[in-house]
Amino acid sequence: MDMAHGVGLLGAAAGAGGVDAIVGGGGLIQLPALLLAYPALPAAAALGTNKLASISGTSTAAATYLRRTKVDRRVMLPAAALAVVCAGLGAVSASRLPASVFRPIVMVLLVCVAAFVVFRPSFGAEQADLDVSRRRRLTTTLVAGIGIGFYDGIFGPGTGTFLIICFAVGIGTEFVAGSAMAKVVNAGTNFGALLVFATQGHVMWALGAGMGVCNIAGARVGARLAIKRGAGFVRGVLLVVVAAMVVKMGFDQFG
Repeated sequence: MDMAHGVGLLGAAAGAGGVDAIVGGGGLIQLPALLLAYPALPAAAALGTNKLASISGTSTAAATYLRRTKVDRRVMLPAAALAVVCAGLGAVSASRLPASVFRPIVMVLLVCVAAFVVFRPSFGAEQADLDVSRRRRLTTTLVAGIGIGFYDGIFGPGTGTFLIICFAVGIGTEFVAGSAMAKVVNAGTNFGALLVFATQGHVMWALGAGMGVCNIAGARVGARLAIKRGAGFVRGVLLVVVAAMVVKMGFDQFG
């Protein structure tokens, strides 16, 4: 890897950390940059190294949010614990199901998410006045920890976005609180998948650590921006990232 690619990769890691801290989707930046710098890198090694860098930024963003944002820990903590296990199971299963199986489904889901957010301007703008029952909390916990956790291990794009929407629909969180909870659960999914990739020898530790430092810097900036600018800012970034994910997956599937 030459100097230009190295600098570009570290810059991409910082940018990915910032975007991921706000609404998720940092893998859209970081993973392609990693593959550009190392064209011959096996897919498993790219995914494992990406997870090492991502967990650094995700954990930093989670800590930044939790110091300044009120969250529902009764949902967030059990979901994060489930996500560790389920993302690991997803990572084990990743080689058995091609990405082409997931892309069309995820693209449709993302388009539905974008349409819902666009046509419901008040959605996520503030804490919804919901009667959050024990059953509703349990359902949200299971969807976030088991369903989305497994998805992140086996495929991944859009995990942070799906978590934010899950918490907004399930327990009525506004987007900033939803981002905070999503980062904690996403740290769990990254950890579970990383454990699997590490035991299989698919992590470039020195490179991942260097990218992780840059990812941390970007995550701190992104989380602080989201807290300062509020739910409207998060909503705007979410729509941009969803559009980018749909275009990227469409190109990968049909291009």
